[in-house]
Amino acid sequence: MINNLYSITNIYERLIKPILKEDKGVDAECLTNLSLKLLAFCSSNKEWLVISNYLQELRNELCITDKKLNQEICGINFSNPIGLAAGFDKNGIAANIWQDFGFGFSELGTVTQYAQPGNPKPRLFRISKEQAALNRMGFNNNGADLFLKNLIKQNIKKKVDREKNCLGINFGKSKITSIENAKDDYISSLKLLIPYCNYAAINVSSPNTEGLRKLQDPILLRELLKEIKNLPDCPPLFVKIAPDLSFKDIDAICQLINDENINGIIATNTSIDRLGLENTLIKKTGTLLSEESGGLSGKPLRNKANQIIKHIHNLDKNLILIGVGGIDSPEAAWERISSGASLIQIYTGWIYKGPRLVPDILQGILKQLNYYQISNIKEAIGSGLLWKN
Repeated sequence: MINNLYSITNIYERLIKPILKEDKGVDAECLTNLSLKLLAFCSSNKEWLVISNYLQELRNELCITDKKLNQEICGINFSNPIGLAAGFDKNGIAANIWQDFGFGFSELGTVTQYAQPGNPKPRLFRISKEQAALNRMGFNNNGADLFLKNLIKQNIKKKVDREKNCLGINFGKSKITSIENAKDDYISSLKLLIPYCNYAAINVSSPNTEGLRKLQDPILLRELLKEIKNLPDCPPLFVKIAPDLSFKDIDAICQLINDENINGIIATNTSIDRLGLENTLIKKTGTLLSEESGGLSGKPLRNKANQIIKHIHNLDKNLILIGVGGIDSPEAAWERISSGASLIQIYTGWIYKGPRLVPDILQGILKQLNYYQISNIKEAIGSGLLWKN
């Protein structure tokens, strides 16, 4: 039994949370990378007794198991609906550890065909008062070849041999690849990694790669998806869209996704809208948010992202939706599910609230299911049922 002093919750509350309150303090990207290096070490050495014992304590602390939370979607078994959103583990270096934090699945990446450094630093900023973050990372990653090597290093089995540890992989376009040749970039990465991903997220919505959002145009997107879906052993496909699209544009994307028999949508990516925070000062740079480039994530995105989920679900109840953006509480998670999301993802909220957010959300969902006498979470999807205290 590990002393409570060294529990992950206690470590977070004592060491990490105070840092997150200081926007001008430790660089956000530096803190992320330090955390990932430690997690990657544990992920690659799970057989070490000290690591194995600690991870068992971690599971005891954070994992919630209940059949009411289980779903089979696209032939994939999800033990619970909460996933780690893409962007945190870009290179898949800690792919073997996320289930120990209580996640039902994790989405790795974004990965591109070619290794690339991303945009100039600093490029990740905390806005702690608003429980938000601004990033202009630019798909910094080590490329698909090294991504594959990282999975092998951790002894990650191919999906056909892997009963647990549901892994999605988020695919993007390399900066040096033109829009005209984008499909070749996506396909090259997919061919390498298809054996390992339970589903593939096609990212055409990051605001931090010049021209990428042009791929949300229905004509270009249709061409891209036609090529991808015909790959041998193609996994279930989800298109990740921006929160800055009009409902008319979203409707057009939904229509083509239906036409091409694509499985679903991840809504949403980060926003170039400043969502009422235009005059907020980015303390790290000394400039206003309105003057900074990049995508906004976290609590300010909650309402906008939820409206999009609700709109898509009302338009087409057969589309599978993964809701992401501003989910930082059990109530926010229930709202997204009730609006039509089958699964949800967290990132910025998880950073600010800490590892306890996952079990807190799951316990909150179970409380609502019991209140409404619902036997499985599937019955709550798109139900419109309100949160009850």
